[in-house]
Amino acid sequence: MIARRLKVLFVCAMNKQRSATAEQLYRNDPRLEVRSAGVRSGANRRVSERDLRWADVVFVMEQEHKLWITMRFEGLNLPRIDVLEIPDDFEFMDPALQEMLRLMLDPELEYLLAELN
Repeated sequence: MIARRLKVLFVCAMNKQRSATAEQLYRNDPRLEVRSAGVRSGANRRVSERDLRWADVVFVMEQEHKLWITMRFEGLNLPRIDVLEIPDDFEFMDPALQEMLRLMLDPELEYLLAELN
C-alpha cells in the first residue's frame, strides 16, 4: 500500500520570504505535497478557500495570519492551523530562516506523517 502524502500549506504575509522558503525547503520531500501563500492583498499568491480545502495542515508564521484565515473563512471546515511565531526578519532562503523552519517543522511533520499513515 502506498502511503498518502501529507498536504501542507505554509502561510505568511506576502508569500515572498518565509512561506516561500518553507515551500522550497520541503518541495522535494516525497512524503509531502506543499504549497505556500500569503494573507495580504499584494501577496505573490493569496490564500484561497481551495488551498484550505486541499490542506491537511496549515503552518502560519504569525498569530495574526491564523486570525486572518479564521475570520476570512468563517464557516469553512478549516484544517489544523499551527502558528510558528517566525518574525518577518528574513530574506528568501536565509540560512537562519531555513534552520529555524527545519527545527520547528521536522518534528511536527514526522508526528503528522505517523498519524496519517
